Amino acid sequence: MIRKVEGLEIEGPAGGKGKAIRYEIVPKEELNGHGRLYARMVLLPGTRTGWHQHIHDTEPYYILKGEGDFYEGNSEDGERIKTRVHAGDVCVIDVGQWHSIENNSDSELEFMALIYNAPGYDNR
Repeated sequence: MIRKVEGLEIEGPAGGKGKAIRYEIVPKEELNGHGRLYARMVLLPGTRTGWHQHIHDTEPYYILKGEGDFYEGNSEDGERIKTRVHAGDVCVIDVGQWHSIENNSDSELEFMALIYNAPGYDNR
């Protein structure tokens, strides 16, 4: 099967600020209970995803284009570690870890996002 993927504009992605465009590569229904998202994300300049946690799943990012700041931490109010990311970087997010990503550049930040389940968890 071949299909074209259209972008969906998202205001305040994951409770953040700014605008993102999500290109859903594989919808949740086709991930057969193994996860809930496989998408190409484009964060417009000035966009930041909300600080959030994945409890029963995780969401690594593969940076395709642009640059920005990736934040990670172990609690909602605790220390946030900031790392500058560029094309070719992989942001590894452990199950239960808090994270956010920010495009504080003048061009788009584009990455692949895959939300897949922790071992033993089925989200059907």
